[in-house]
Amino acid sequence: MKKCSNPEHPHCTFWVLPGDTVCAGNHPQATTTPSSYDLLSALRNARSEPSATALAHARAHDAALQGVKCVVSPPAAPPTLRPAPAPAPAAAAALPAYQPAQAHLHISGFDPRAAGGRQTLKMALRGMSTACAPQLTLRLRSELIPRGHVQHDFVRTTRGDWRPVFVEFSSRNKEHGQYQIEVEVHSHVDGAVAQKWVCTFVILVPRRDATLTEIHQIFLSTHKNVRVMADDASIARVTGGDGCNLDVTARNAGIAHVDLSAPQGKIDMGFTTIAWDEELIEVDLPAASHCHPHPSQAACLVNAAPEAGEQRQIRLFALEECLLGRFELVDPEADVLLSHFGPDGQDNNGLTRRLSGRHAIIRRSGQGFEIEDVSRYGMLLDGVWPGKHKPVALRLGMRIELSASIKGIVVLCVTAILAHGVILHRIDHGARAECFYLLLPEAQPSPATHLATPQASCLPLLFHRNGGFWHRDSATGKDTALAPATALDKLSGFARHKRFASEPYPECWIIRTEGAALCDSNSALTA
Repeated sequence: MKKCSNPEHPHCTFWVLPGDTVCAGNHPQATTTPSSYDLLSALRNARSEPSATALAHARAHDAALQGVKCVVSPPAAPPTLRPAPAPAPAAAAALPAYQPAQAHLHISGFDPRAAGGRQTLKMALRGMSTACAPQLTLRLRSELIPRGHVQHDFVRTTRGDWRPVFVEFSSRNKEHGQYQIEVEVHSHVDGAVAQKWVCTFVILVPRRDATLTEIHQIFLSTHKNVRVMADDASIARVTGGDGCNLDVTARNAGIAHVDLSAPQGKIDMGFTTIAWDEELIEVDLPAASHCHPHPSQAACLVNAAPEAGEQRQIRLFALEECLLGRFELVDPEADVLLSHFGPDGQDNNGLTRRLSGRHAIIRRSGQGFEIEDVSRYGMLLDGVWPGKHKPVALRLGMRIELSASIKGIVVLCVTAILAHGVILHRIDHGARAECFYLLLPEAQPSPATHLATPQASCLPLLFHRNGGFWHRDSATGKDTALAPATALDKLSGFARHKRFASEPYPECWIIRTEGAALCDSNSALTA
């Protein structure tokens, strides 16, 4: 209720009931200003979750208000008033859905006290436009996530909101500090990426001996937008923008979280976990962006019947830095796994054990590529040891010998230097077994800088784009995505008995857990 507001009777103390046009003294009341009942009703309706049923109910309730309509902004802004629109005809009764100001991810469930243990992040998509596809793809990349990255799907429910997804990870054997998690949200139309949103947030992995107070103080110093401090015998109170006074109490280094934007009749409070919002930023996509049918960062071309001079396996890698190391079946440290080949074939023991788990790194350097020795056994480049941690530019025909103490374990030759990668052939007893494509991810080939020996010039032109491997016909310029279902015998440069395998070592069952170096994107995305 409110007091009489007639300007001709400023001293009237009669009360006016909600909805009445006169007070108890029969003084007319102004109808342009909404009553407190109207304001509270509109505020409760605006707080409810925007969905198909709630939106229709709110509009029906607003249409019942007499003469005015109250539009409530998000909780940080006060409500504004504007006249109600005229009644629309029945054909135009369907109004466009409510569009929030900005899409964001609500991340909750993270508890930094569980250092070294398994944790689960709950990610809820909020504020996304209704014009996007009913199913969105969520991709996460981080050192904390097993295999380096993972993919999930956001699905729209019948209410109009999005079903949350859960991501598991473990900080076991991880150094304490901050770890980035890169997020990509894709909207697909006819198999192509039509819209893309990105964000990056940081997760703190504390020390094992960190106290709960230290953990919470670090989190509050990076995520707070309102600070409430209460010392001994003090009172902590939060006053909302809509006139609500909340008494917040936190004892024993606990965190009290109150969500003022919760639906009517429900207050979302959390005391043991940490939650925050990350803004999703939409980025432009190239006009010719197409989704690869079989995304992967490592694969293999297997030749079932190799002829003279051909290799049985052509191993493909698309990495910014490619690590060469010892062959291991369980949790190898390297991406390119090398083993010794003798006259009797492959020997994963014996001299193979004289290779380091992390022996050498090949990376992009300027307009070319370089190799760096990071091993304990050394490496010879054209018969000369370059020194440990001293990068050397790769040259066409360069001889790479692993290791420096015992000769003949693994001998590689640089047979092609491309604008988007290098090709290595073995020139030891494993020459008929394998060769390697080390490509840059998302890089296009450039024939102008193509340098190759006759041994590599007969190989097909391959590159990596849109998350997967492609073949380019040098005569027609046509690009074909490589997948297990692709008929390779119809492409130029391929023999009749070749097939595409989604793993770099399909002949072996390599077990890679969260400590492995290579991220097999195909198996990770389908996990």
